Amino acid sequence: MSAEVRNKVVVLDRDGTIVIDREYLADPAGLEFLPGAAEGLRRLHQRGYRLVVISNQSGVGRGLFSQRRLDEINRRLLQMVHSAGAEIAGIYCCPHRPDENCDCRKPQVRLLQDAARELGFEARATIVVGDQASDIELGWRVGATTVLIADAPLKDRGTAPCADFVAGDLLQAAVIIEGLE
Repeated sequence: MSAEVRNKVVVLDRDGTIVIDREYLADPAGLEFLPGAAEGLRRLHQRGYRLVVISNQSGVGRGLFSQRRLDEINRRLLQMVHSAGAEIAGIYCCPHRPDENCDCRKPQVRLLQDAARELGFEARATIVVGDQASDIELGWRVGATTVLIADAPLKDRGTAPCADFVAGDLLQAAVIIEGLE
């Protein structure tokens, strides 16, 4: 596999980017694609992008659900994405509470570095897509291109970071990413 193909990677947040953010989702049955998400994932996959999910899941650290339950949720997400015509190369989650100051909670870069090492790509060559400041800061920290999923103009989002691009949903993000090729 050439370096160019290996580095064709999109790093995605889960809640609020791919699926509806249900705040501490503890039931796999509660996963539901956001509008445009299934189409966006399929489109990126068809263009040869490897899709990697990096997600803060502090519900584990807060005792709201177990690591086993998070694994069940991740398996369900993999099934949903497969049924939508795409594949996820890997899912990486931080289970810690924000006050634990771990090195894997976004915007820290450890999970992205782990994914890059395990899946064979350069972190700085990725495109990071998410709906939170921590997603965009993660991208900044590794030198990646960033796409903010925003359902309102940036001026209405308060302290929203300045991403390289802004999209209304994952399908619009996919179109933007295609334009970067």
